[in-house]
Amino acid sequence: MNAQVMTMAPALRMSGVSKTYGTGAGTVHALRDVSIELRRGTFTAVMGPSGSGKSTFLHCAAGLDRPSGGQVLLGDVELSGMTESQLTVLRRERIGFIFQAYNLLSTLTVEQNITLPLRLAGKRVDRGMLTQVVRAVGLDERLNRLPSELSGGQQQRVAIARALVTKPDAVFADEPTGALDTRTARQVLELLRHVVTGMGQTVLMVTHDPVAASYADSVVFLADGQFAGELRRPTPEMIAERMTHLGDRRTA
Repeated sequence: MNAQVMTMAPALRMSGVSKTYGTGAGTVHALRDVSIELRRGTFTAVMGPSGSGKSTFLHCAAGLDRPSGGQVLLGDVELSGMTESQLTVLRRERIGFIFQAYNLLSTLTVEQNITLPLRLAGKRVDRGMLTQVVRAVGLDERLNRLPSELSGGQQQRVAIARALVTKPDAVFADEPTGALDTRTARQVLELLRHVVTGMGQTVLMVTHDPVAASYADSVVFLADGQFAGELRRPTPEMIAERMTHLGDRRTA
């Protein structure tokens, strides 16, 4: 990682973030005083047992949900004071999303799906950036195809390109390989790894798969809405072992 990346403000900073649902006896504490800082140009995976708060964590980090307490900063922008319309603009222009279900529009071509965030924002398409992104994901020959003419892995590549084309501060991936076979999942994970290492992008990925998480620089674990440890340079075996102990902790 170069010195410029190291000296820039973090891509994401969460400080003392909590999220509760309901009131009184029915209160659910989805997140409890969570703090994390993601440096630019890093790949972080988030794991935990079912109900540990992974989805809530991602939604709060990406401005899809408002925390009950604490601060979320994307770059130098604090999200909690923003209106819904301001958050919509921020998500469209400064955040990239990759979902398990791809979320492509079936009537649009590959190129149109990729450039949709720019067109929604009323911005001109940077052809140079589009070419770079399309080449990075290996879709040079398929720009005029419809999603129905692509495999699942190719559709996910379109989704990754769409997430990158706005040059976002961070890319949030929610189980991006959950609907893919093992071979295709590996190709998508290698692509995400390249997005970080080769393009300097920042990726935060929620996953349940130790193999998928092993492509990240680090894995952070959640249990009962709280951080429960971190692994750097993880292997699938290390991750699986840690997850076993998290399950023990949750049911103890």
